[in-house]
Amino acid sequence: MARILSLVLLGLMAECAVHGIFMDRLSSKKLCADDECVYTISLARAQEDYNAPDCRFINVKKGQQIYVYAKLIKENEAGEFWAGSVYGDDQDEMGIVGYFPSNLVKEQRVYQEATKEVPTTDIDFYCE
Repeated sequence: MARILSLVLLGLMAECAVHGIFMDRLSSKKLCADDECVYTISLARAQEDYNAPDCRFINVKKGQQIYVYAKLIKENEAGEFWAGSVYGDDQDEMGIVGYFPSNLVKEQRVYQEATKEVPTTDIDFYCE
């Protein structure tokens, strides 16, 4: 299983190198609910609008719900960012996952505590 995952990740990185760009890392570590950062940590609600400065981030409108998957560990003078996704107008369709400032939202419900410290990778900051 680990070998298959490694091959998939290598293939994804090769594909990304052809069609996308790796942006600067916002942090070297993140907190997640699990080792792969796939489980939802919490549900948050945006307290104001946020316009994404580049493709690592997501646009958020005031009142929108955001599903949080990871919380970047603040380093140096960088702001604290969380990774999550918002639903579009069609509530059955999941939106794009990206970063947003943590002070933009108020957590409404915590599903799992973010206790797993995981290193970030280049793919965490990849843009298409």
